[in-house]
Amino acid sequence: MNDILKPYPVVISIPVAWGEMDAFQHVNNVIYFKYFESVRIAYFERLDMMNLMEKTGIGPILASTQCRYKIPLTYPDTVSIGTRVSDMKDDRFVMDYIVYSPKLRTVAAEGEGLIVAYDYRKGSKAHLPEELKQRIKTLEGIAE
Repeated sequence: MNDILKPYPVVISIPVAWGEMDAFQHVNNVIYFKYFESVRIAYFERLDMMNLMEKTGIGPILASTQCRYKIPLTYPDTVSIGTRVSDMKDDRFVMDYIVYSPKLRTVAAEGEGLIVAYDYRKGSKAHLPEELKQRIKTLEGIAE
């Protein structure tokens, strides 16, 4: 794995599809948010978030997201997308994203998402369950 991706505990690979390119002959900007979503869900799967959500009723909701495009992607390519939690508060955490192109040997985009704890039973914002905080720290390799 590339050194650029080492700080990211969850990395997935996704082939660039021909149909993801737009009239300007590069991957459309919207697709990067799909890449972010895919790696975010892979991270949540590593946390076993769905089972924890069933127990507590509290799960993630995306409050905001953004992307900084560095270089255009084109078909064919297979990008590596990494994510990590860079900041965690009582009721939220920030996920950093990176999109790396092995074909171009560079970072194509970087972004972040603000994830808020949401009580789906009550329909309101909530505090992150302690068990979830611990799972994130373990996945991130953060010692207490």
